[in-house]
Amino acid sequence: MAKTSKHKGGPTREPGAAKAGAPAHVAAASAPPQTASVRDRQAAGRALAKHTPLKNHAAWRAAQRQHDPIDLLIESSKGRIEHLVPIRYGRMLANPFAFFRGSAAVMAADLSRTPSSGVRVQACGDCHAVNFGGFATPERRIVFDINDFDETSPAPWEWDVKRLVASFVLLGRYRNFSLDDTRECAWRAARAYRKRMARYAEMPILDAWYDSFDLEELLEATGNTALQKKLQKKIKDGTETASHELEFEKLAVRSRPEPRIRDQPPLVYHIDDERGRHFRDDIAESFRRYRESVLPSVATLLERYRLVDIAIKVVGVGSVGTLCAVVLLMSGNGDPLFLQVKEARRSVLEPYAGANPVTHPGERVVRGQRLMQGASDMFLGWLTGAGKGHPNLYVRQLNDVKIKPQIEVAIPSGTKVYARYTGMTLARAHCRSGDPVLLSAYMGDSDAFEDAMADFAASYADQAERDHEAMVAAVRAGRLEIRSEA
Repeated sequence: MAKTSKHKGGPTREPGAAKAGAPAHVAAASAPPQTASVRDRQAAGRALAKHTPLKNHAAWRAAQRQHDPIDLLIESSKGRIEHLVPIRYGRMLANPFAFFRGSAAVMAADLSRTPSSGVRVQACGDCHAVNFGGFATPERRIVFDINDFDETSPAPWEWDVKRLVASFVLLGRYRNFSLDDTRECAWRAARAYRKRMARYAEMPILDAWYDSFDLEELLEATGNTALQKKLQKKIKDGTETASHELEFEKLAVRSRPEPRIRDQPPLVYHIDDERGRHFRDDIAESFRRYRESVLPSVATLLERYRLVDIAIKVVGVGSVGTLCAVVLLMSGNGDPLFLQVKEARRSVLEPYAGANPVTHPGERVVRGQRLMQGASDMFLGWLTGAGKGHPNLYVRQLNDVKIKPQIEVAIPSGTKVYARYTGMTLARAHCRSGDPVLLSAYMGDSDAFEDAMADFAASYADQAERDHEAMVAAVRAGRLEIRSEA
């Protein structure tokens, strides 16, 4: 792996490109439309590389900050379900990698102070190593893709890459990888992003748009036969047996007059008082409006199911405390269907990259996911709650043969392969809204891009560790309350 190299494109700044230390919501750099010639778009990319050289992305300086990370955490907890916020903090307190996963708002503020080429794409907003995985497409293929879009919004493309590479350094440190292995994981993610974007720049547009990544190819590339067999069995079970039947056995109990979601407090629970009845009535009423946001064919399919139960479910790290419910539907044939209704809030990117043009946060999430993923859940939709407060919500399948990365057993060789696939996947997601010709010309054909990103990843991982220490101090001082999940 190369450690240093020179970018072949020369170095200047286009009017409006974000400068180091300046907020990223300044006007984006001008760029030719994608209908312009390849030569003109390549020239624009090389021009961007002159005024925002790749080496400028390498540094993170804490002195650039204009905020207290704990203040931002507290701010991001406002409006959440109050008794769940201490669970969120407890999960984040576990280690610096867990803190990083829950602090997308902190990093968004930090990224707004870093150099940017001024080119914007539909960004994920929370692009870290654990927000990728495998799932079944409607055609029952098992693909590898980004799987969390709560924060998606237009923003500088570099922000997703920087969050991704920093996450691999923190993951490597969490798993006690060597310094070289840890750096290489981040470096390979960035390199795969650059190489794949270069490939898309040369491909027919439709070929690039249809590109996807097969999960079994990734598993085979890791060389971990034990893990491969284990996951292949899960894939087989999930595709040969309806995944919702498997979920039913884990999450529900058969009772009269209707099946009921099993309480597993504090992470899955019913609200069995008057407030709970209002909540269930609200979701049931809102659910009718959800059908208006899906394809007509899916709306017809949903007419074959009736809503039988709703329960609160705590998910993720950064999402803990936001409204999230499991909805159990049953068909006349007795087939279960689990959907997840989740609160959508303003993206953490918006204060720094500008307001999303889509005003409904649930619709923002759905539109962003449909744009960035190679194949999206056909049940994706959005709605506005009917009850008090009128929460903005989006809907998706709860689980459809989802395969999550097993970070607790991650080893260097497998993580390097995984990092490469995340980089390629992110490039595919970005090229759907961005210009791969321009971005590829900007990154060039040397190792300078991945060298800069690996340097940034190490520096920012140090910052995340300091922020985690600040959180520990805040808990000890009584500024933050944590709660056990036992």
